Amino acid sequence: MRAEDIEAGRRRWQQRYDAAAGRGKPGGPGEGKPGEGGETRDQHDRSRRTTLSGMEVDPVYGPPPDADDPRFERIGWPGEYPFTRGLYPTGYRGRTWTIRQFAGFGNARQTNERYRMILAAGGGGLSVAFDMPTLMGRDSDDPRSLGEVGHCGVAIDSAADMEVLFDRIPLGEVTTSMTISGPAIPIFCMYLVAAERQGVDIATLNGTLQTDIFKEYIAQKEWLFAPQPHLRLIGDLMEFCSKEIPAYKPLSVSGYHIREAGSTAAQELAYTLADGFAYVELGLSRGLDVDVFAPGLSFFFDSHLDFFEEIAKFRAARRIWARWMREVYGAKTDRAAWLRFHTQTAGVSLTAQQPYNNIVRTAVEALAAVLGGTNSLHTNAFDETLALPSEQSAEVALRTQQVLLEETGVANVADPLGGSWYVEALTDRMEAEAEEVFARIRELSDDGTITAGLLRGIDDGYFTGEIAEAAFDYQQALETGEKKIVGVNAHTSTVSGPVEILRVSHEVEAEQCRVLGERRRSRSQAEVDAALRKLAEVARTEQNMVPVILAAARAEATLGEICGVLKDEWGDYREPARF
Repeated sequence: MRAEDIEAGRRRWQQRYDAAAGRGKPGGPGEGKPGEGGETRDQHDRSRRTTLSGMEVDPVYGPPPDADDPRFERIGWPGEYPFTRGLYPTGYRGRTWTIRQFAGFGNARQTNERYRMILAAGGGGLSVAFDMPTLMGRDSDDPRSLGEVGHCGVAIDSAADMEVLFDRIPLGEVTTSMTISGPAIPIFCMYLVAAERQGVDIATLNGTLQTDIFKEYIAQKEWLFAPQPHLRLIGDLMEFCSKEIPAYKPLSVSGYHIREAGSTAAQELAYTLADGFAYVELGLSRGLDVDVFAPGLSFFFDSHLDFFEEIAKFRAARRIWARWMREVYGAKTDRAAWLRFHTQTAGVSLTAQQPYNNIVRTAVEALAAVLGGTNSLHTNAFDETLALPSEQSAEVALRTQQVLLEETGVANVADPLGGSWYVEALTDRMEAEAEEVFARIRELSDDGTITAGLLRGIDDGYFTGEIAEAAFDYQQALETGEKKIVGVNAHTSTVSGPVEILRVSHEVEAEQCRVLGERRRSRSQAEVDAALRKLAEVARTEQNMVPVILAAARAEATLGEICGVLKDEWGDYREPARF
């Protein structure tokens, strides 16, 4: 790019920055709602920013005046297409990332106490972890739930549990993310009922539902039906939210679980964006306007330990998404081309050996996410490889983000690594490798769409095979000592003793089942039966399913009952055996 074009871009950026700073103009601190991309910091934006030693720093840096830079068309300025350097011209000066800690254990009352602790300690939003029975659409008293209730997240059986989960937490003011995909729509409807019972107008709700079923077939393996019924429900949810709850994000396309299953960073990037493209194709197939529904899509990435590789991955993700949305899917607005993403530090990087080392790992991973421009962030607790986080370890995880935000100066400059020869080369390499994967997925398709290629790849085991190969290669490198993990295959001596961990009592399951039985006896069974019959009838049509699932949730139908009706109509799904 010629020097005069770079300078013209700098002037455009300056104009947008000046307009945005502190006055709520587009791209600035007042845009959107808190938690949509970060919390507002108007008072800080108007003040000068300095290093710890007092040197004043600019909000952004670029090539020196009169310098040509052939790379700069791909790099650009913050807040400008292709958004390599971030979505907002002010960077974190105007909009910091949301501190959104993922939590859930035991029953709804116990988790509610943890949520109120997180919010009181400075958390900016909530993220719900559900237990395995809930993730699989089963009630707590289902025989297959035995021994799993409340152990990897919170148990939710009906809308009444949602009421308890968010007791004294105003859902009209706090943004909530829910990490669940298979039974996401029934859980979402229970959340809406809880909001209604608080007196909140559901049209004003803001938050995110994961809903991403593709990553379940690719990596996590938590589904209820074959892909097509799930896609029908996802399309229904997209339509419902675009009409009824415009600020709510019905889809968080998740690469996190793909990476945790053993993929490389480039595979995580490519498979995740491909999933996102398929959901865009789903919305378009429903006749939805891409400029209306695309801003409701968000993403969820892993931040692993290779510091610069992760930063490059995040930057490449924004650039690829913006280009495809504009050039392939016809998006005309910047908001439809924005890739907003949440990040969680890598659970798979945590070790049971020398667990206090995990605090350092998490801090490094969190810093990579911040320097990559994440919009919200969860930091793992150091004891999560042993058990659910204790209250103390959860506080350390929260404080890790607060130290980064308040003490390190990382929020002072937008994309401070932009222009680094190494980071830019890695970003370009990530983009190129992702494009190769997209081409391969299209080769699998019989109609040229990403959706058909994904479905064929799921059926053929392409994605699971590629991830398995990557995981095997990494494990071999650990076994040979080529890759080092401190405390595992290097520097194994320690003076640390065992840490105290959180244990979920078996009494939680007994109590949850007892309360569930009482609720069944106290509800109107006639209303429940009528709602479930209506659900089955609508499942046989092309009507939108969300209103009838919402009606069943209002009648206190349980998660297992709702999902059971849909399984009866659509059948179960078992992954084909592969050798």
